[in-house]
Amino acid sequence: MHNAQQFLIHHGAPILFGTVLLEQLGLPLPAFPWLLAAGALAAACELNSVTALAVSVLACLIADGVWFYLGRYRGAKVLGFLCRISLEPDSCVRRTQSLFTRYGWRGIVVAKFVPGFSTVTPPLAGMSGLGAGRFFIFDAAGSMLYSGTFLCLGYFFSNQIERIGAALAGIGSSAGALVIGALALYVAIKFWQRRRLLDELRMARITVADLRHMIDSGENVALLDMRSPEESTANPGIDGAIHLSIDDVKEGRYDVPRDREVVVYCSCPNEVTAARVALLLRRHGFKNVRPLLGGIDAWHEATELIKAS
Repeated sequence: MHNAQQFLIHHGAPILFGTVLLEQLGLPLPAFPWLLAAGALAAACELNSVTALAVSVLACLIADGVWFYLGRYRGAKVLGFLCRISLEPDSCVRRTQSLFTRYGWRGIVVAKFVPGFSTVTPPLAGMSGLGAGRFFIFDAAGSMLYSGTFLCLGYFFSNQIERIGAALAGIGSSAGALVIGALALYVAIKFWQRRRLLDELRMARITVADLRHMIDSGENVALLDMRSPEESTANPGIDGAIHLSIDDVKEGRYDVPRDREVVVYCSCPNEVTAARVALLLRRHGFKNVRPLLGGIDAWHEATELIKAS
């Protein structure tokens, strides 16, 4: 029998709880192989299926609860942290915000099946003002769906999993080394691509104070809003801004004179999307184009301070 299954037989629920918890906290340690193995063991009457489901759901709720309350009380900092550690920095938050805004509570239910969506959804739910009770109801449903799906797959395909485990055992330790090596190579490549992108996007940002001064002075500034339509509707941007997508910029579907000062903003905490668009515009012949430091959140914070003073 496969080593993972043997390990689960002897240690059972605590190991399953730990692997699911670590995955849901954001570590790149997939839990679905352990869930499949647990389902196969349940089919062989070596593990209680109800216990396996219960500890998996509990691990999901604990991890998601941590992210939910961090998002509620430290929202922008949490998203900034997730964006910094993401291997896909230009879409880590932007894509998830768009999905969450579009699908709401349904997004919470299916979040665990979408790569990159699972960890970012709970803090976004906390930031959105969703009640804790409703969040945990939807999250419990999603956790049961996620854990139950892989447990059932393991249960009904236990014979095939046994064969795969036996084949890997026949190969020996080299199989594990090959899998670990492939995973390490993937992470290394994605990290290198990430660093190259961030190095390329390092450019001077414009501060909210400087932008406000330019607008108040009557300067003809072109403002480009790079957020999704759903996000722009839920959270209004800067007056007079032109809403575009990255595809619009890539394909030249915009009407902005090249001699104007252009300011690009988004909602990603590191302004990666705005910086990427600014870089594209420079390649298209724009000379004066800068991302907005802090994005739309910094603009709204400054606006609130002005109103309060």
